[in-house]
Amino acid sequence: MKPTLQTVADAVGVSRSTVSNAYSRPDQLSPALREKIHEAARRLGYPGPDPTARSLRRGRVGAIGVLFTSALSYAFTDPYAVQFLRGMAETAERHGSGLLLVPLAEEDEEAGIEAVRNAAVDGFCVYCVPAWHRALEVTRSRGLPLVAAERPAEAGPESMYVGIDEVSAARSVGSHLARLGHRRIAVVSDFLIAQRRTGPVSVADPADIRYDVTRERLRGFADGLAEGGVGWGDLLLCNAAGNSRTEGAGAAAYALDRADRPTAVLAVTDLLALGVLDALAARGLRPGRDVSVTGFDDIPEATAAGLTTIRQPAVRKGAIAAGLLLEPPDDPADRQVLLPTELVVRASTGPAERN
Repeated sequence: MKPTLQTVADAVGVSRSTVSNAYSRPDQLSPALREKIHEAARRLGYPGPDPTARSLRRGRVGAIGVLFTSALSYAFTDPYAVQFLRGMAETAERHGSGLLLVPLAEEDEEAGIEAVRNAAVDGFCVYCVPAWHRALEVTRSRGLPLVAAERPAEAGPESMYVGIDEVSAARSVGSHLARLGHRRIAVVSDFLIAQRRTGPVSVADPADIRYDVTRERLRGFADGLAEGGVGWGDLLLCNAAGNSRTEGAGAAAYALDRADRPTAVLAVTDLLALGVLDALAARGLRPGRDVSVTGFDDIPEATAAGLTTIRQPAVRKGAIAAGLLLEPPDDPADRQVLLPTELVVRASTGPAERN
């Protein structure tokens, strides 16, 4: 028979609670008794109390679930995601908690829903998940604390989130290029359309974009560029099948190989912008002179690449998100946090007259 807590207690001649204390509250026992119990457990093949059952008794699992719609490897390869998760991990460690990554593959929505149902966590952080994903309904139905890593389009007074003013930040990028005289503009973005494909697309209005962050950033770009007389219909929109350097280069190729090549390319993330820079290099074009390029996030690689971008505090954002879940402020108003951003101008942008 499988050894139990009682088996060990009988072998040592102590109570069940004493054996339990040897694992959960070892400071309550003398070192000699503690070692005697652990030796008996090893001899009998008892692995220790079931962690799931112990968590249920405590009413706390000791883990935060992080939801995102990408392959699991994305969390370790996207520099911005790595910084965000680092911030979450640092706060979780201080609270004796951990992180459980829950990828929600778009091609298998049911698997994602089941993963959310079965996740043993104390709360969820929604990171990079479109508002229409059905797993969010299941997440809310579980009644656990929930924090969003971006400001939701429709945030109620009870919502918890940490984000930035996406429109305002993106507007500063558009204004920067408008002041530099750029009028032929391309935008490289993922989630412009529902389909995961790379190439030029037509979107009648920014409001038609379903993914919140993409829609808000493009609204900001358009507002800023309007200062130079560039309308929404004047923009060349190039969709990327994913947020990667490779897809950024592929999307940029459609713009750069045109006879009326744009003088500037705005990317909604730094990863996509780095891909645009790769596409320029492959064609012998110089960023900031032949074609200006902008990104968004200010990941570490942006500095080395001389990329003009929007700086947002990814590590701090993750730390605050975890803190909201593990120690929610008493005042509901403090559970909705907007962080500052900054336009960082580097060599990848320059006057349109150079082109």
